[in-house]
Amino acid sequence: MQYVNGMRGSAMAVVVASVALAVAGCQPGGSGAGTAHGGVTPSGAVSSAASSKADAPKPGSSASGSSTPSASRPTPTPTPTPTAPASSAPASGGSAATCAASSLKATARQAAVRPAGTGTGAAVVEFTNVSGRTCVLKGHPTVAGAGNGSPEMNVPLTVKPTGAATSVTVAPGGKAWVKLTFVQVQGEGDGYCVSGSAPVLYPTMVVQLPSSGAHQVALDDGQFAECDDTVTVTAVTTIKPS
Repeated sequence: MQYVNGMRGSAMAVVVASVALAVAGCQPGGSGAGTAHGGVTPSGAVSSAASSKADAPKPGSSASGSSTPSASRPTPTPTPTPTAPASSAPASGGSAATCAASSLKATARQAAVRPAGTGTGAAVVEFTNVSGRTCVLKGHPTVAGAGNGSPEMNVPLTVKPTGAATSVTVAPGGKAWVKLTFVQVQGEGDGYCVSGSAPVLYPTMVVQLPSSGAHQVALDDGQFAECDDTVTVTAVTTIKPS
């Protein structure tokens, strides 16, 4: 009976010892299967790692606690200012060009105010700007008597200029004038010249302005009858003569 009790006591002691070992093996600090498999970090290493993680600087902060400067923003590219195309028109205030021959249409009529006599006496030549641009006329004209349709076959007249020559600006559709005053024919019929020379008849006159070409004109009611092949001319003007 004592032997049985002794065995039971020994058995209980073994059981208690086994349980104690099993409990000890389940603790984190135990040196059981956990360490053998290497899947669990020892508690000292965990503590040290935790401490190191706690002490590590946070992103965006330096070890001294100062904030790291944020990344600089890209500088905006300025929008180019549109450049106005160059203009092909003349600059404001610029002087207009001299009228070309093709820019002018010339006509002639007998003047209302003329020397007494039976010849033409005087004629007004009108220049119209038929171009689309403003242009300039200046000076006294030259004059030559010519036949119909033959301006190159002409007889230059002696020109006596009168009045000061100034530049005149003629807008598109605008007009300018010169007045031609001839030595008048006297008498009836074929008439006569005071100088004793014979009167001359010209179907047309070729009137040329400086740098603006020669223009052949005919009277709207007859021929140019004059004496001495001499004519007094005014400078071109924008004031219509009578």
